[in-house]
Amino acid sequence: MSTTTSSSRRFPRAGIIAGIVLIFILAFGWTIIEWTYNRVYVPEGYSMRLRFKGPPLPFLPYHNLPDSKTGFATLDENGNIIEKGVLVEMLGPGRHFLSPLRSYWDFELVPDVVIKPGEIGIATSKTGKGLSDGKYLVDGDLGETEFKGDLRKVFGPGRYRVNDYAYEFKKVTLVKTTDGNQTKYAGWVQIPTGHVGVVTNLTDNAETGAVKGIQDDVLPPGIYPVNAREQQIDIVEIGYREKTIEAELNTNADGSLKYDEAGEPTVVPTQKGISFPSNDAFDITMDFTAIWGINPDQAPDVIRKFGNVEAIETKVVLPQIESICRTIGSKYDAVDLLVGESRQEFQKAATDEFKVALEEKDITLLYGLVRHIYIPQNIRLFKQKAFISEELKLTRIEQQITAETQGDLKEAEQKVELETEKIRAETEKLVANAMAEGRKTAQEIQAETQRLVAEIDRETALLEAQATVLLGQSTAEAKKVKAEAEAEKFKLAVDAFGTGDAYNMWVFANGLPEDIELNLIFAGDGTFWTDLKGFSETMLGRQTQMPQTAPKSQARP
Repeated sequence: MSTTTSSSRRFPRAGIIAGIVLIFILAFGWTIIEWTYNRVYVPEGYSMRLRFKGPPLPFLPYHNLPDSKTGFATLDENGNIIEKGVLVEMLGPGRHFLSPLRSYWDFELVPDVVIKPGEIGIATSKTGKGLSDGKYLVDGDLGETEFKGDLRKVFGPGRYRVNDYAYEFKKVTLVKTTDGNQTKYAGWVQIPTGHVGVVTNLTDNAETGAVKGIQDDVLPPGIYPVNAREQQIDIVEIGYREKTIEAELNTNADGSLKYDEAGEPTVVPTQKGISFPSNDAFDITMDFTAIWGINPDQAPDVIRKFGNVEAIETKVVLPQIESICRTIGSKYDAVDLLVGESRQEFQKAATDEFKVALEEKDITLLYGLVRHIYIPQNIRLFKQKAFISEELKLTRIEQQITAETQGDLKEAEQKVELETEKIRAETEKLVANAMAEGRKTAQEIQAETQRLVAEIDRETALLEAQATVLLGQSTAEAKKVKAEAEAEKFKLAVDAFGTGDAYNMWVFANGLPEDIELNLIFAGDGTFWTDLKGFSETMLGRQTQMPQTAPKSQARP
């Protein structure tokens, strides 16, 4: 009974171990298949396009398939997504694992598309639904398009992964289209400084709301990638320009200008310059200079109306200059155009009307200048002679006025001399009075000074006398104080010695010299004077016996 139970326990344990080993072997085998047979490597700069053929047998599982949201491309022209076919998304560089059994897939390495600076990329979708209503541009990005046709989006410089089965990708540089005098640009468009770009849309754009035609907003200077199927750019120079209409002048053989008798250059009767008849039927020729230009906001109207800037000069500026100058100039006589206020009036009227004409066409005028008007010689000579006679008349009048002025000047000079003498005499008088007054004042000041000096001397003598008295009093007082101090000193000394005799003895002793020698002589009984007999001889004898200089230690009392 126990043997049977132990055997039944060993068999399940062995089965579990065998199952674990089998699972490990299957996992290890599957790993080897994944890293050897199913592993696919895509190098840098390439992508891998896959075409799924489906499993060879219905019961085999799908493994490592892309998400169904990406869908599959198709060989069908209708663009229907089917289960089998070329995948839209491609595998990028790196290591990838595909479904087991290579018979599921066909794959091919596709090089990436590189767009260099100065180029743009234009993509065309080859799969999807067909466009309707005359549309030919497809919205969206690579791998996200729904219709066939050219993508609206433009691809700038960079690297792109393009499925060449689904998209045709071409590189475009600068596209230049010329239609008569009008040039359009697309592709890699560079707008230089001092220019703007006028955009012409070839179709509507539902996303941005842009409509077909020339746009009011211009592009500032810069670089722009432009899809030639969607837009075209007109590069318009902005700022001011100068245009001059000049008459042709006669020249000599050496190339110098030929002048008439009045010193004016002569005009060649050609079509150059602005020629018109004056009001009195004389031929007039003139030069005119216009400084005109366009602003950035005027550029779109220039393209709409004239096509380009050069057309403005030939179609507007030149015709308006000639028409206005001829129309206004024909209202004046030849003499009126020569000098005077009438010529200024003509120039102002021509400039103002020319400015209005350009503003009506949305063109800016900075200056309109009538530079020179060539008048016929006979008119100029007549006018010059009349002018000279008028100037001579004015000269004579001025000479008469000058003579009168000179007389007035002489009279004024005499008056000035008379007034000068008067002023000089008056000045001398004033100087004499001032000097007399000054001497008087000086004497008064001197007398006052002497009086003040005497007063000061008197006060000084009084102060000196007071000082002498005070000095005498001070001296007497000082002597008195000194005497009192000495007496007080003697009194204190006497008090210190006890008696006056003791103090005198001390004073006497201090007054003796240090080398004094004292000798005691006994005189015996009797008076001192009688005992002094023979004292001199005795003292002299002792001096001869003593040395000349005796040390202090040998002195005796």
